[in-house]
Amino acid sequence: MKVMIFLGSESDAGTIEDALGVLKEFGVPYGIEVTSAHRSPERTLRLVKSSEGAGAEIFIAVAGKAAHLAGVVAAHTVRPVIGVPVESDALAGMDALFSTVQMPMGIPVATMALGKHGGTNAAILAVEILALKDERLKRDLIEYRVKMAEKVETASAKLKEEL
Repeated sequence: MKVMIFLGSESDAGTIEDALGVLKEFGVPYGIEVTSAHRSPERTLRLVKSSEGAGAEIFIAVAGKAAHLAGVVAAHTVRPVIGVPVESDALAGMDALFSTVQMPMGIPVATMALGKHGGTNAAILAVEILALKDERLKRDLIEYRVKMAEKVETASAKLKEEL
């Protein structure tokens, strides 16, 4: 496993669905666990340490509301931690965003956008980090970007035809 994903609760799974597809597309092995910074702090610490032992190079922490999961993970590892704040009904996810992005100096968390787009970008960022040491991933990322650009051109041509 290269990437370990922690969800603050089972209900956060929808935020990371597309991200799992990205990791699969790039052939990046990952693990996924539900663990809470608040409801199961000892479990979270155990999972960080066991994931490191199993080869995790990057952590992705997905959480809503108070969203301290990414910070707790970052406090217990020197490996990169990517936080994905989850939208909620109460404060539209702003609480999760602020909790994830406002880390104290010395304990960084790379914070993505709220929700599914953030989840997908977290997976892409994880692949980019791994590509620093993996030429195959680097080539695959370049091809991924080329395909995205081609989709834009196709969409533009289609729109012109329809109008």
